[in-house]
Amino acid sequence: MSRTSVKRTAVAVSAVVLLLPLSACGGDAEAGSGSTVTVTVGYQSRTINTVTAGTLLRSLGSFEKQLNSLHDGVHYKVDWQDYATGAPITAQMTAGKIDIGSMGDFPLLINAARGKQLNNPTRLVSVTGYNLRGGLNTIVTAPGSKLNSLKDLKGKKVSTSVGSAADGTLVRALQRAGIDPEGGIEKLNQQPSVGASALAAGSTDALSQFVAWPGLLAYQGKAKAIYDGARLNLPTFHGVTAREDFAKERPAVLEAFLKAQAEATDYLNDHPVDAAEKVAKATGLPAEVVYLYNGAHGIATFDPAIKPRLVSALKQDVSVLKSAKLTGDVDVDSFVDDQYVKKALGSKAYAERLAAKPAPAASEAWPKGASKTVTFNSPSQLLRYVAGHRDALRAAYVPDTTTGTLWFADKAVWVADGDKLLPFVAPDTAQAYVAGHGGARVVPYADALERAS
Repeated sequence: MSRTSVKRTAVAVSAVVLLLPLSACGGDAEAGSGSTVTVTVGYQSRTINTVTAGTLLRSLGSFEKQLNSLHDGVHYKVDWQDYATGAPITAQMTAGKIDIGSMGDFPLLINAARGKQLNNPTRLVSVTGYNLRGGLNTIVTAPGSKLNSLKDLKGKKVSTSVGSAADGTLVRALQRAGIDPEGGIEKLNQQPSVGASALAAGSTDALSQFVAWPGLLAYQGKAKAIYDGARLNLPTFHGVTAREDFAKERPAVLEAFLKAQAEATDYLNDHPVDAAEKVAKATGLPAEVVYLYNGAHGIATFDPAIKPRLVSALKQDVSVLKSAKLTGDVDVDSFVDDQYVKKALGSKAYAERLAAKPAPAASEAWPKGASKTVTFNSPSQLLRYVAGHRDALRAAYVPDTTTGTLWFADKAVWVADGDKLLPFVAPDTAQAYVAGHGGARVVPYADALERAS
């Protein structure tokens, strides 16, 4: 099996149809009846670790092709509904208006809780993108801010989306830093775009968000990272959830979706640059930012298999949501249902995906006009290449020395330790390294380039 195992349209329907559950818009049609069934998919186009169940999947047309191959006498239409976060997808799902949705781990738990509470249960049926250390979430501040660490956030205004994975990272990170996540900061509950604007306007001191916001703001020169979520060393992921009644009524349709998701996953991993370009075109995000997360050695690994380690992390997330009074107890084991993805992929292929591991961390350069990136064995080698090709590069990426989280080379914090040049996502991680290595010191990016050339 290729490395694809390890890493990682819209049809208009009437307003009346959108307000009805599946069974009311053709869900009860018998095979061969010629009826039309609308399958409604909720996704987050700019939450780019869900692209294999949303943006990229839609761009490739894979789900529609799989539905056409069912040959069950039913005409299927796919209604793609795009949202900024997982919360409205959950609201629509529990109202019977969305059949399949994708969102991050904390929203997935809220999805499970709301579904049970409203007697319209949902099930986690596959995974999209994940990071085993938690690197999908980052805390950033303004470029010229004097804030450099979590401890600097005490008493400050911090924007996040309450109930999101990014909020979970903020809560856990503050707790580890000895700061009360409720009373120790002034938390602003804002949508990602609103928080980004607030950071630019100076009405918040920091922003804790999920992909692709931290990377986008850093790329644009509008933010600097002060905390890499991978320092928590706790898995974070995005996944696909489906209404239980929909899954039971139309298992073949759900399996078709999961087969299409697997195809999109393989496409992303086999053609990471092209996939990044497709997602960029669909979302308006810079392709360089998409690649940071979804590239060959990106922050996210894409695989539909529901790995036990991710389920274990999901169980640990429940306590965070309970403490924030966003949910009560959540029965994670009953929420997780991998029978459909197992059937869609086949038992052997599914077992192989379960055992697969993320690609190793590596430095990459993306030359202008190239359909592939250039990979290097060390950050120093990358810097030497960058120094000789400054005007011919779209982007250069390096993995954090401690966590392996990929970051833009020119936005990283660089440390010179003898002949070694070491990159870090955030200042406090770099300082922790310097404190433990005599003679090591933080150097500007320009200095790192000169040393390497």
